[in-house]
Amino acid sequence: MNLISRSDFAIKASNFNIFNGLVLMRIACGLFMLPHPFGKFADGAPAAGTVAFFSKVGFQPAELWVWIAGASELAFSLLLIAGICTRWAALGLASVMAVAVYSIYALKGFVWMSTAGGFEYAAFFGTMLIALAITEFKRHPLF
Repeated sequence: MNLISRSDFAIKASNFNIFNGLVLMRIACGLFMLPHPFGKFADGAPAAGTVAFFSKVGFQPAELWVWIAGASELAFSLLLIAGICTRWAALGLASVMAVAVYSIYALKGFVWMSTAGGFEYAAFFGTMLIALAITEFKRHPLF
């Protein structure tokens, strides 16, 4: 079983070939997610609105979960952008998106449109990340 190999950590020019659709999707996913962890904080601390949201959907202690979410989003985004441990970073971010979909659903019910605070952005993003992870697992099988 090959969970992580030396090649998972290799930074090579092919990781940044934007004429490869998979590479472009990977980099775009990382870049589009990058602002999200910073939006959870204000003046170096978890933002009050973010803490209130996490608390309303049942994450206790909410401040700790904001730090966990922000750190996860930042780390996985940077890994995706660099092309390091791509399959695991994509699965990690897809997991974060699954929690986001659940949290929005738990708070508002089935609301699709983002203008109404819906979860379609997180659902779409998570689907793209799962597609990326599947492709990477096919390229680098565990067994």
